[in-house]
Amino acid sequence: MKTVRWYDYITTNIYWLGQSVYAQTLTPLVFPLLVQQFIGEEAKGTFLGNLRLWTLMAALLVQALAGMLSDRSTLRWGRRRPFILIGGLGNLLLIAVIAFISGLEGMTGYWLLFAVAILLQISSNIAHGAVQGLIPDLVPEAQRGRFSGIKAVLEIPLPLILVAFTIGKLIGAGQMWLGILVAMGILLVCLVLTMLVREEPLREAPPLDWSAFLRLLLMTGVFTALIVAMGEGVKLLGRLLPEDVSTAGLVAVMGGIGLVAIAVTVALGVWASVRLSIGAAARRNPSFSWWVTNRLAFLVGTTNLSGFAVYFLQARLALPKEQAAGPASQLIMFVGVMILLTAVPSGWLVDRFGARRLTALSGIVAALGTLIALLSPSLPLIYGGGILIGAATGLFFTANWALGTALVPKEEAGRYLGISNLAGAGAGAVGAYIGGPIADFFTVRVPAVPGLGYVIIFAIYGTLFLLSSVALLWVRGNKGFDAG
Repeated sequence: MKTVRWYDYITTNIYWLGQSVYAQTLTPLVFPLLVQQFIGEEAKGTFLGNLRLWTLMAALLVQALAGMLSDRSTLRWGRRRPFILIGGLGNLLLIAVIAFISGLEGMTGYWLLFAVAILLQISSNIAHGAVQGLIPDLVPEAQRGRFSGIKAVLEIPLPLILVAFTIGKLIGAGQMWLGILVAMGILLVCLVLTMLVREEPLREAPPLDWSAFLRLLLMTGVFTALIVAMGEGVKLLGRLLPEDVSTAGLVAVMGGIGLVAIAVTVALGVWASVRLSIGAAARRNPSFSWWVTNRLAFLVGTTNLSGFAVYFLQARLALPKEQAAGPASQLIMFVGVMILLTAVPSGWLVDRFGARRLTALSGIVAALGTLIALLSPSLPLIYGGGILIGAATGLFFTANWALGTALVPKEEAGRYLGISNLAGAGAGAVGAYIGGPIADFFTVRVPAVPGLGYVIIFAIYGTLFLLSSVALLWVRGNKGFDAG
């Protein structure tokens, strides 16, 4: 892209809009409702957690592999566009299949949904891994900030607003098919516009080093095994509890077990991932491991609050199944808009007050927002809690990343910071696979209090915000680290 034209800002970034629209349609709205339709009330959390675990792990691996392959592509049509086109067309086909699956019932419907969701993550991340390379490939370094700003708007707030005011309302009114068609239409338009990007083919491919991908594969396998072991352990302990335990006792015991299981999974998952990735260097830089722990613990909270928002609102406000989709999408929209509004000013605050201090503050504010949402008897107050969580998340994204960049060796920053990708994907898997069975446990054991399980797991996620701040006690930096 030798000369930047006004439309290059759009074509280079527009695919993020289409990808985020369908992701915000399927993950927090369509998938929870379909799992509920196929499985019923007593096990919906467990089966949604199962879906989340395996789709996220597939996404992590495919995105890394697609990025590596597109880096080295010598196709005449360009390095990135062939991967984006293949992935985008695959997405459109598979989203259409999900619309068909929505008419099924029972375990047949669930396992078909599970298989298609895995395939969707594969196709989605073939495109995702490639589209990440467009700005570094084509945009002059002096203009990357402006291009990245457009990307941020198209990736987060605009899709959330679109989904909240169009697709969320359609699904909430029982028109899931129509909502999915709207998401497909937006994705198709964005895919076509992305194909107008002006790429030049790579003349010679650099050598392919598989060692980085093999390390990621090993890390993902270990992390997945740990999540599965903890999740199965929670289910087993729940089955062993006597029938005569009081409701208060069940809340204390299962809530405590769930919190410990998730916290231990976060700690051990980070420990294993860091050591598999950077080896002995982890012992020389323990602050880095605590930074990753802080990041993963916080993201467990934010990711799963949105993932289970439909079930929480159904229970908390006694809403019918589909009718919870509209409020859930609006709640997520408030969070996304606050992320946008606070992320940039947070950079100035970090420079003024210090990255560690503000990262710790973000965990406390997010926990307060979760508490308000849990205690609120009305939707406007729940939205208020969501606004606090969104503001805290915007602050966290800026402050936590600034903290991480200060902790890693400059000559190996890419290698170290790449581990954060595992934290991002692992957050949804940890919280959903372990949290879902806890919610189902209360649905079966305490049917007189509908939705108690979702209040419990939301309280666990809120506590994870606080634990993310506690992890920073072991993060050490240079003089001025806290003072800014």
